[in-house]
Amino acid sequence: MGTKRSYGDGCAAAHALDLIGERWALLIVRELLLGPKRFTDLRAGLKGISANVLSQRLTELEAALVVTRRRQPPPAAVMAYELTAWGRELEPILLQLLHWGVRSPAFTRGSPLNTDSMVLSFRALFDPKAAAGRDACVTLVLDGQPFTARVHAGTLDVRRAQPVAQTSASLRTDPTTLLHLAYGAASLDAALGEGRAALAGERRAVENFLGCFSVPRPVGAGEPGPADAAAPAEPTAAQAH
Repeated sequence: MGTKRSYGDGCAAAHALDLIGERWALLIVRELLLGPKRFTDLRAGLKGISANVLSQRLTELEAALVVTRRRQPPPAAVMAYELTAWGRELEPILLQLLHWGVRSPAFTRGSPLNTDSMVLSFRALFDPKAAAGRDACVTLVLDGQPFTARVHAGTLDVRRAQPVAQTSASLRTDPTTLLHLAYGAASLDAALGEGRAALAGERRAVENFLGCFSVPRPVGAGEPGPADAAAPAEPTAAQAH
């Protein structure tokens, strides 16, 4: 950590930026919020990062006690990086940053994003009011990776599923298609008909789940009305990076 630049400012916020403000650092945290990952998995999720830069950032985050490296329990039994308990406290901060960033007029809505970014956007853009009266327990299989999502009593729990849990329905698709389905830019019928998604089990459970999210309008666009919240005219998908 001694070679890192520092703001040299006594404010704790400045110190926090000393720890996680370097390029790629927070995105590494994002990639670990849903569980441990190997070095190769982190590189796969962070398009554009070099092996050297990733190694350097991981070393810095380990030294800052944000990330740790340890052997995972069987059956994996491999060395992987994971967030420390203190590192996991960054989740609400990062999710709020996602929620804040999606309101930027310069943000390109509907752009492709990776699997973890898509799942974390659910946590950031879950709307308890929209979820009122909706109960759902579904499996989401995104590019072969299974997640379990439960909506009950206005709350959301979504996490990586190993092994896959018993749920009411399963939706198999890719992150970008799911992004458009959840945030109003595509219909489930179209995705199924075009082969971009496959559904098994109770369709109603999937529809209940997809109706639990809303995306705030960009800054300067005014406050959305009820019709806008229910059926956005333009792609309004969220992206965490």
